[in-house]
Amino acid sequence: MTVSKVLEAVSSLSVANAVAPAPAATNPVEADVDEDEDDDENDENSPDAKSGDKKKKKKKKSKKKKAVSLADTPSIKKTDFVQTAPPSIPVSHQFNGVYPVGQTMEYTHVDNTYRTTSEEKRAMERASFDEYNEVRQAAEVHRQVRAYAQQVIKPGMSMIEICETIENGTRTLIEERGLDAGIAFPTGCSLNHVAAHYTPNAGDKTVLGYDDVMKIDFGTHIGGKIIDCAFTMTFNPVYDRLKEAVRDATNTGIREAGIDVRLSDIGAAIQEVMESYEVEIGGKTYQVKPIRNLNGHSIGKYHIHAGKSVPIVRNGDQTKMEEGEYFAIETFGSTGRGVVLEDMECSHYMRTFDVQHVPLRLPKAKQLLNTINQNFGTLAFCRRYLDRLGEKNYFMALKSLVDNGLVNPYPPLVDIKGSYTAQYEHTILLKPTCKEVLSRGDDY
Repeated sequence: MTVSKVLEAVSSLSVANAVAPAPAATNPVEADVDEDEDDDENDENSPDAKSGDKKKKKKKKSKKKKAVSLADTPSIKKTDFVQTAPPSIPVSHQFNGVYPVGQTMEYTHVDNTYRTTSEEKRAMERASFDEYNEVRQAAEVHRQVRAYAQQVIKPGMSMIEICETIENGTRTLIEERGLDAGIAFPTGCSLNHVAAHYTPNAGDKTVLGYDDVMKIDFGTHIGGKIIDCAFTMTFNPVYDRLKEAVRDATNTGIREAGIDVRLSDIGAAIQEVMESYEVEIGGKTYQVKPIRNLNGHSIGKYHIHAGKSVPIVRNGDQTKMEEGEYFAIETFGSTGRGVVLEDMECSHYMRTFDVQHVPLRLPKAKQLLNTINQNFGTLAFCRRYLDRLGEKNYFMALKSLVDNGLVNPYPPLVDIKGSYTAQYEHTILLKPTCKEVLSRGDDY
């Protein structure tokens, strides 16, 4: 069995359309085994062949499907492995250079059903194996870091402690090295009516409470290939139904996504599912509303929001998804208005992706821009990250970069006070033969 066929079997691993965790390492996968290769070898070495007797050539046998254990392929761990607590063993030390495939799902659109068995499309996937492998490594880091975070995060922890737990784990497991590998954007830990873009600044004394609804949104990347994945943590079971509604809506978006699918159709499906849920909190019943001005998005290299928006409500957008694109499918549900506004102190920033050169008058602004370029490029960052690099007294310089359009601020996004919001998100890849939910895990 050739290496290329093994890689083909691994990369084209098909999982049932039902939502399920990433395939376990021991599951068998069907691989093409050309048994007539051995037959031809035997023919060449036979006495008849050597004597030059003219015989009718043996008819080639048709290819058979032979079950091959993934344990025998290069994509699976070779030894039993248990991660430490806190995580300290890099993912690259756990695998022999090839990382686990996420959940694969066949395209359901009638025009794409041929893709599953197309040899041309399979060849395209084999040619992209290195790219897929890198982003799968980033996904495995995300899975292991969040598994630890879900175990140790408890009420009474400060938001800074929570974020540093996740960020330190990410830096270690991904073997952070400048712009080549590391954290893709600041760890979001938005609470209750705050839906997104909150991470604590230095001195923030906020502590997680038993009745809080916390959205954990963090990213990893290898070579700018980003995994954007989020989940919601609660400790009071009264919020379980809210989480279920949003998780179901996100999985609906994943199921509906595909090559040539219109973005508005995905939004309509998500909206229908989310609005079918009701939750009872404090003796009052709320319909779960999708937050209509928050969206999923396409992802590019070093570009977290690459241009296309995946709505979570019907909006008439006829733009289609295309082969080879990466998308963050994320949904937000709320017991409030279902609309968010910018509020509170800003912590998230990101350099403008395609900005031209802008002359700066403040020397400190020039120096800060150089620090941002060297350490983050066009990836998002927060004030804590600047503090960690030793930057001091940079507020006026940062304001200058914002005022000149070189850096964009992203303040927290909030619904009405007293409401509760939840979020779930996965990164998917629209491969030529199937879609892959890269960040899928046993947890969600």
